[in-house]
Amino acid sequence: MTKFTSIDIEGVGPVLFERSKRAKHLNISVRPFKEVRVAVPYGVSFEKAERIVHSRISWIQKHLAKIKQVMQQQKSILHNSADIGRAATRKKLINRLNELAEKYGYSYNKVFIRSQKTRWGSCSTRNNINLNMKLVKLPEELIDYVILHELIHTRLKNHSKVFWTELDRHVGKAKKIHSRLKEYGLLFL
Repeated sequence: MTKFTSIDIEGVGPVLFERSKRAKHLNISVRPFKEVRVAVPYGVSFEKAERIVHSRISWIQKHLAKIKQVMQQQKSILHNSADIGRAATRKKLINRLNELAEKYGYSYNKVFIRSQKTRWGSCSTRNNINLNMKLVKLPEELIDYVILHELIHTRLKNHSKVFWTELDRHVGKAKKIHSRLKEYGLLFL
């Protein structure tokens, strides 16, 4: 049984159809710098998957256009943001973390500044905060959002309604800001 095949679909370009043991349903993903990928569960033929993709062309095109728009914004941001160096990045993020922790009454154990590929930040069970170096390339509002998100995790170790209410108190419309952050993540992470 073939594990994958790539088909050029008019109006979309190359589409990778890949057999997946984990997929329970057919899943179409559109990512920057990668072709459109379709996770095809066992029991679904590649022919049927291709028919489904043809029925979803407008959805795929919409997402491809959004990615193109975000990538253009990204180029503008990268062009306008100077690379300030590792030491200056670390200092800037730690200073902002301390300012926000003091302002809102949070405390944390240790902070680590790393170049991560999948996350903007995280908070361990021991209240150690990890921040991604690439944060400094984001608008200030998004930097503060990530830092406050992790500071709140020092008290609430989940994403419950209480967590989002607390984050809303500090940043206002947290879910909306989260959506903006995801757009930057498509390109930076």
